[in-house]
Amino acid sequence: MDILNLNNIKRADPYDSEDVKRELAETRELCRIYDEIIENNPDGIYVTDGDANAIRINPAFERISGLNRDEMLGVNHKELEKNNVVAKSSALMVVEQRKTVTIIHDYIKSGLQALVTSKPVFDENGNMELIVSSTRDVTDLYHVRSELEEEKEQRLKYESSMEHLQAQVLSSQPIIAVDKKTRNLLYMASRVAKVDSTVLITGETGAGKEGIAKYIHSESPRKDCPFIPINCSAIPENLVESELFGYEKGAFTGARASGKPGIFELAEKGTVFLDEVGELSLETQAKLLRAIETRQITRVGGTEPVNIDIRIVAATNRDLKAMADQGSFREDLYYRLNVIPIYVPPLRERRDDIIPMVDHFLNEINKKYKFKKRLTNAAYRSFQEYAWPGNVRELKNYLERLVVTSEFDTITERDIILNYGSGDALLKDLSGDMSFKETLERIEYNLLTEAYEKEGNVRKAAELLGIPNSTYVRRRKMLAEKYE
Repeated sequence: MDILNLNNIKRADPYDSEDVKRELAETRELCRIYDEIIENNPDGIYVTDGDANAIRINPAFERISGLNRDEMLGVNHKELEKNNVVAKSSALMVVEQRKTVTIIHDYIKSGLQALVTSKPVFDENGNMELIVSSTRDVTDLYHVRSELEEEKEQRLKYESSMEHLQAQVLSSQPIIAVDKKTRNLLYMASRVAKVDSTVLITGETGAGKEGIAKYIHSESPRKDCPFIPINCSAIPENLVESELFGYEKGAFTGARASGKPGIFELAEKGTVFLDEVGELSLETQAKLLRAIETRQITRVGGTEPVNIDIRIVAATNRDLKAMADQGSFREDLYYRLNVIPIYVPPLRERRDDIIPMVDHFLNEINKKYKFKKRLTNAAYRSFQEYAWPGNVRELKNYLERLVVTSEFDTITERDIILNYGSGDALLKDLSGDMSFKETLERIEYNLLTEAYEKEGNVRKAAELLGIPNSTYVRRRKMLAEKYE
């Protein structure tokens, strides 16, 4: 038997079988598909080994980064950071932290911003085999976000302006100008309204300084733009500057994430009314002076100046000149504000306005509470003769309190006595230089007269007061001779 010659035996090719050929073909096709997926992915794909050496880069990454992949392949990311090719490598962060890392990266060469997520791939022994990084261009997204933030700020600015305009309309009161002093005041205000000079309105608390400021605005070329009042004494000192000039995002704890425009920006082409301007701190006064002189403001936390086109009307019940002499108010700001001074007289110096004001406010109060109340002549005289140290504001509040608390639709001087007592300031003013006896007689006569006005005849008036008819007639006749 011949010895078997192994060299003559035809060996089977393990890759020659149809099954193996089919599997190889399928594998090649899958590789081709995966390769196409990587090469045509719109997001940049960057693959490194476990030590952050680049082993695969797709065209999208080249476009986003501005880097050439032929020059990058095989290069370690430490070299890229060292040579300032990239500012920070997420792949190196993965090597250090052994977990997925996401960063926003600015590519210097392309000028694009990208969201980069790098994820480690571990083998069965826990060794890091690969780091796969996905890079998405978010430049346009950031531009859109920036535009949205700008639109949001403009919307907030518009909404704030509308709120101020609405508040202005709702709170506006017509100016009662019957007294000669008030008519002269409005004549001066109408002349001042035609120019853009800064106005300083002075007068006692409650005299109507804001009403004059609104009148100046309504008669000015700026009347169709915002009128924004701000009470300088009602805002905490640490917030005055941000309210006036606005702030940038993150300027201070509690600030809006998007920042906020200030009063001076919201009032663009309109009027800012600075009430109680004498309450501003010296530091804020300096910034206000600069804003008036340069027509520019800088938001809190900001660096870029913002041009403003506004008119400033200020008001105070304090003597700013005396404060300037004492050093508690800037003298240069005083002269900047006091270009055109306007003095609003107290209500006691324009008494002819009192009765028309009472009628106006009474109509408002009746409408507000659905009342039908009226005042007797004696009650009107009480309002006319009182000094009103709180001026228009006191008159309105006093009248509302009287109307709401009175029992009947006709309000008499007796209601004033019953509601506030004979020692009330309103009644004290009735006495003037009269003796105590004369004061009592005057009150008695007013009560007799009001009862008759209310009831329409002597019998019912006497019954209302609880006295005999004869007593009513006798006392009224006697007192009328003295006090009519």
